Amino acid sequence: MSSSAAPLPEAEATSATRELVRALSLRDAIALVLTVIGTGVFLKTAPMAQLVGSPSKVLFAWIAAGLLSLAGALTYAELGAMVPEAGGDYVFLREAYGSMAAFLFGWTNLVLIATGGVAAVATGLVSFLSSFVPLDAVWATRDFHILGQVVHWRLGIQQLVAVAVILLFSAINARGIALGARVQWLATLGKLGGIAIIVLGAFLLSRTGSWQHLRAPVTAGIGGGMSAFGAAMLAALWAYQGWANVAMVAGEIEKPERNVPRALIFGMLIVIVVYLVTNVAYFYALPFSEILTANSTAYRDALPVAAKAAFTFFRYGPQLVSLAFIISVIGTLNGIILMNARVPFAMARDGVFFRHLGDLSPTTSVPVIAIWVQGIWASVLALSGTFDQITTSVIFALWIFFALSGSSLFVLRRKLPAAPRRYRTPGYPVVPILFVLVAIWLVINSVKAYPVESAAGLFLIALGLPFFFFFRRAGWLMRARMKERPQS
Repeated sequence: MSSSAAPLPEAEATSATRELVRALSLRDAIALVLTVIGTGVFLKTAPMAQLVGSPSKVLFAWIAAGLLSLAGALTYAELGAMVPEAGGDYVFLREAYGSMAAFLFGWTNLVLIATGGVAAVATGLVSFLSSFVPLDAVWATRDFHILGQVVHWRLGIQQLVAVAVILLFSAINARGIALGARVQWLATLGKLGGIAIIVLGAFLLSRTGSWQHLRAPVTAGIGGGMSAFGAAMLAALWAYQGWANVAMVAGEIEKPERNVPRALIFGMLIVIVVYLVTNVAYFYALPFSEILTANSTAYRDALPVAAKAAFTFFRYGPQLVSLAFIISVIGTLNGIILMNARVPFAMARDGVFFRHLGDLSPTTSVPVIAIWVQGIWASVLALSGTFDQITTSVIFALWIFFALSGSSLFVLRRKLPAAPRRYRTPGYPVVPILFVLVAIWLVINSVKAYPVESAAGLFLIALGLPFFFFFRRAGWLMRARMKERPQS
């Protein structure tokens, strides 16, 4: 007796069952962790200074954010070694809390966290590219007043170039994991070299350099206690954002039980040192008043703090910083696109998202459709807001899921007692508990400090619920039909 259902075409069946290739070495994985060195170290010091009002508090916010990120990396290292599959947080939440929590992360990652990060990074890249190419044309501007806050919007040539950059790196990653990893490694070397030139120039050649700058008193009218410090720490966390993404490509890393923990730990230690040394260089080269008035939402037309620091030792300092920034952002964009496309891929493979997002290219073995869907939506977001507004919404949503994923370690130690554990989080349970508690505090603080951006993040998370129920019902119907089919 033959089946009444027509068989799947051979090409479609192959696409749906093909597996990811483990082509990423430990070196490649560390380079992916270093994706976090991107826009933040060049741009976030000024808004942090405006929040807390003194060099020492800014540096402490960078250190606190770095230690929190390291605690998260130590926690994720065990999770990634325990469940070395493509998807990262999506997989951890699925195993610990079930399909709804996992879906909401995957949904939010696609509609806001990953794509918002790509949009913000591309927007920052174009602002520095304008140092070399005239990109000043603006065709439309408008300010929206929402919940007592002003949301700035504009459309011009910079937004269109940002979209083009996003699509370019989506195309590169659609060509295969090997090409994406090669671009990542070269960009990592370039960004570290560019930052080293700025730091050494500031310390050794700055015309205005002085250690007295670091002793500047708190600026009058600034420094509003723990709330302001929390907001500054949230800004610093944007610069650290992305360290967890390497777990998303665990399905493509060689020996993931060993290399995922090593990449997370070694990579984050490098990032913390780079950020701290770079910010000390800024404060050494510049009086605090110059940092307060550097480029940010409050001083939109001013030079970024890194460019001001470079200008103290090199006539073409702004152009030097712009070049270093562009190289840095190339690596960040490439890494975010490469790693985060594996989340909708994993969701589709589980049957809780659009099926074709789980297809792999027959020639490159990468989720091409997922990469392009991610890139197109990021392009839409790049047209929707300013750098600071986008990043605040992203960080708020991200830390909600960081708290959930961090707590999943306790659940999975009970649920998966027989899972292989070549790495265990040092300081357990204190380290993951501290990570989760601070993550919760940051979420609460961001609601108070940034109500509009936080509301936007919550709305987009909640918007995933009807989609979850739709896909769950569609999965039930598909499984029911499969059971009703006559067997051969």
